[in-house]
Amino acid sequence: MIPKGGLNNMMKQFSKMQQQMEKIQDELADLTVEGSAGGGMVKVVANGRQEVLSVKIDPEVISDDLEMVEEMVVAATNQALTKSQELSQEKMSGLTSGLLPNLPGGLKIPGL
Repeated sequence: MIPKGGLNNMMKQFSKMQQQMEKIQDELADLTVEGSAGGGMVKVVANGRQEVLSVKIDPEVISDDLEMVEEMVVAATNQALTKSQELSQEKMSGLTSGLLPNLPGGLKIPGL
């Protein structure tokens, strides 16, 4: 049974949490991480929303084996996206940890 006024209070808390989540998502769009491969010959920059913003390839590596260059792009992209996911989880953990305090590590929301 929900105490009197409990549902209204819960809805207010949910609304506040939703506003905070939107603010964090906006902040994540402005934060960037970088992944690199081949000793920095390939660099990929992504934002906190797991969106790739840029790819830089050292001109010296272009004359090398195309398959190797493609593998470096994939490796750098995966590294950047992993860092982006970690950044997102770090930012969201403060918001979701108080939601269900009995769960270890708070509530995990995939994709956020």
